[in-house]
Amino acid sequence: MTFSITKLVGAVALATAFAAPAAMAKDFRLGLITPPPHIWTKAAEAFGAELKEKSGGAHSVTVFPAQQLGNEAEMLQQLQTGALDMAFMTVAEVSNRAPDLGAFYAPFLASDISHAGRILRTDTAKGLLDQLPAKAGVVGTGYGMAGLRQIVARGKIDSAADLAGKKIRITPFTPNLDFYNALGAAPTPMPLPDVYDALANGQVDAIDMDAELIWVLKYYENADTVLQSDHMMFPMVGLVSAKVWAGLSEEDRAMIGEMMARHVDGTIDSYVAKEQPWLDEIRGVAKTYKVVDASFFADAVAKWNTIWEAKAPATLEALRKAAQDTAQ
Repeated sequence: MTFSITKLVGAVALATAFAAPAAMAKDFRLGLITPPPHIWTKAAEAFGAELKEKSGGAHSVTVFPAQQLGNEAEMLQQLQTGALDMAFMTVAEVSNRAPDLGAFYAPFLASDISHAGRILRTDTAKGLLDQLPAKAGVVGTGYGMAGLRQIVARGKIDSAADLAGKKIRITPFTPNLDFYNALGAAPTPMPLPDVYDALANGQVDAIDMDAELIWVLKYYENADTVLQSDHMMFPMVGLVSAKVWAGLSEEDRAMIGEMMARHVDGTIDSYVAKEQPWLDEIRGVAKTYKVVDASFFADAVAKWNTIWEAKAPATLEALRKAAQDTAQ
């Protein structure tokens, strides 16, 4: 993926409206919610190593994984003030400040993991980043992603009706809340470190999760049913504080922007390659493993569409066209 600094002209202009610090720290701090073994964390570390090398040691990056600097809402606030320099963050959290990006979570927008990656690489998707300086106080350099969303549940799940009233752990953002509310479930926000025990002790009845973490963190151990639903894509975005960006030279903006964009984009290829092997491993150990499609969710998908066709009609239409154009 080639990062074009010209695509961020508007973002730079807006970013420079923020007061830049008098001196720029050479050791950037980059926060994530993902644990150290996670693909996003490894990508952040690789970005930092390359930046140090290519800048001749002038710049370095200290990576803080596993919510060491707070949850994503807290880190986004730190980015806005310039207290945090960079982050690899779910588009979910960013969409709480830039609601149009919630359209990425249209149920079954992507037909599979490869299709999700192609959608994120379209000009339509990249163009949505232009609004982030004004709406969220950050500059978005490019997209990565996690795997498609699956459901891991205690008890027997034969239909969407079996999810009604169930406490389902989710990442707290409006499109996901709308989906599970449409199902009649009880969406329950919860940080990643608490999820394993919560599923084990019945604090939640099910979790909405990607295959990587279901497998690596062994969530299947506390489940009776794994639904491979592939119901939502889950984009990630590389971010730089707009205040920090304003204090960078044009040369540093170009170098950091291109480099970060390339490393977050690389996570797409990682998930495309690893998603099916993870699902195969989970299938091999799950008590009950079911592959379901949009029809499984009854009218919840239609309800979500009705809500979001009112909330972000133009963006949803544009992303659906991008999905259609990249379908194979």
